[in-house]
Amino acid sequence: MAPTAFVSPPKSLLRQVGKAIGDYQLIRAGDRILLGLSGGKDSLALLHILRHFQRHAPIRFEFAAVTIDPQSDSFDPSALIPYMESLGVPYHYVREPIVELAETHMDNDSYCAFCSRMKRGLMYRTAREHGYNVLALAQHLDDLAESFLMSAFHGGRLKTMKAHYRIDAGDLRVIRPLVLVRERQTADFAKAAALPVIVENCPMCFDMPTQRQHMKELLAAEERQNPNMFKSLLTAMQPLMRVGLENT
Repeated sequence: MAPTAFVSPPKSLLRQVGKAIGDYQLIRAGDRILLGLSGGKDSLALLHILRHFQRHAPIRFEFAAVTIDPQSDSFDPSALIPYMESLGVPYHYVREPIVELAETHMDNDSYCAFCSRMKRGLMYRTAREHGYNVLALAQHLDDLAESFLMSAFHGGRLKTMKAHYRIDAGDLRVIRPLVLVRERQTADFAKAAALPVIVENCPMCFDMPTQRQHMKELLAAEERQNPNMFKSLLTAMQPLMRVGLENT
């Protein structure tokens, strides 16, 4: 049964998120943070981590969460509604027929790219409508490494996700507090704490193996031979993760 109270994350997770908050100046006094909550293990872990820092960090900040429901037959995150009510977190649940819109508005995008862009736009809109100045996303170090390889292999560029930046419109900051955290850490926490993880089984994404899944498998195979690989990748990616930080 899912817990109805906040769970204390393990110290290893808190240390790494705390280091990221300090290194990348993620949270500032008075911030009103909106967490993008998909219901996956990573965003649910970040929900409990943010609550811990809200209670224990010397910086005062507010936070809420938003879930975008794309109205897909294969993904129903509505179970998060009573869960978030039980936790007492301010919560915004946005329904949008993204699957239906994709059929007529997708152009040359992949479905995943179209869905991602739509979800991000809806999160921006929700933040603006309710006065939040920061959007927190739950991508972790594994995600950054996969993006790094995809960009190098397929785009011919050295690029990955940024830890902290201001969007082009200038009114919102985006932060990724899990950038120093491994995926297995969020998975272990979610399992140990019995977090109500919602598995997304989008047929558009899973009918055909994606580039990202290929990179995940490639990294896993290489890490078996080189246990320090992610430490080296983090060192290589640090300058790319800091892009835009000076303008936040």
